[in-house]
Amino acid sequence: MIIGASSFAGTLPELEREVESIELYIPKLEVYEGTKLIKSRVSKIKDTLSSYDLSTSIHAPYFSDVPNYPHELIVDTARLNDTTEKLMKESITIAEALGSGVVVIHPGRINGDKDRAFENMVSGLSCLSKFAEDANVILGLENKEGTDPDNLCISAADLIKAIEKTGSPNLRATFDIGHANLTCEGNQGKLREFAKELKNHVVHAHIHDNKGLWTEKFWGDLHGAPGTGVIDFSILKELRFNGVYNLEVFSVDDVRAGKKILSGLNNG
Repeated sequence: MIIGASSFAGTLPELEREVESIELYIPKLEVYEGTKLIKSRVSKIKDTLSSYDLSTSIHAPYFSDVPNYPHELIVDTARLNDTTEKLMKESITIAEALGSGVVVIHPGRINGDKDRAFENMVSGLSCLSKFAEDANVILGLENKEGTDPDNLCISAADLIKAIEKTGSPNLRATFDIGHANLTCEGNQGKLREFAKELKNHVVHAHIHDNKGLWTEKFWGDLHGAPGTGVIDFSILKELRFNGVYNLEVFSVDDVRAGKKILSGLNNG
C-alpha cells in the first residue's frame, strides 16, 4: 500500500512529511488561463517536484457546479467537444511530462437519456484511452456518488461495463470509497460487495469518509477524514490492491487521521 494525499490538503513540504504520493488537481494548479495551457507553468511544477521524494498522479478537469471551480475547465465526459477533449488530452500530456502514471477522470452526466449518455461517454473514453496508451499513462475512471441522480457509473457494474466496452488496457478504475458509501446508503455490507466486485479493475483509490446520507451540501460527499463518518475501512482489504490510496481530504490533520487508519490496515 502506498499512502498518498490530494494537493489541496496542504503544501508540498507538509505533505512530503506525511505521505509518499500526491494527487495533483489540474483545476487547482493554476496552469491555465481560460482554456489555454501555460506550458511554462507545467515546467515550473516539474522543477519544483524534482526537489521532493513524492510520486504523483493527476486529477483531470471534471464537471462541477460549485462557485469556486473554474467554469472554463468544466468537463462532461459524456459530452466531449473539441475544447473539452483538448483539456483531457492535456491532462494526459501533463502526466507524461511529470512522470505521473495515473490520470483520474470522472464519468459523464446523464443529461437526458441515460443509455445515450453512456454510449457517448464510452466513445469519448475510447478516444482518450488511445491517447493515454501512446503517452504510457493509465486512466482511472472513478465511480461517482449515487446521491446525485445525474451521475453515470455510480455502481461497480456500470463502471466495469464502461471499462470493458472501451476495451483498452489503459482504462481502469479509481475506486472512491466515499462515493461508493453514498451509493450504498451507508450499508457496509453492500459497500464490501461493491469493493469485491471492482477488485480486478482498480488502478487507484480515493479515501475519505461520510455518513452515507444525502445532504444539501455536495450530495453528502463531504470528504471527511477517515473516522468522521460511518465507513469501515477494513473493506479496502477486499480490493487486494497494493497501489496508491489517495487521501482526498482537506487538511494535513485529516491526512494524519487517514494515514493512521490506513497504516493500521496495512499492518493488520
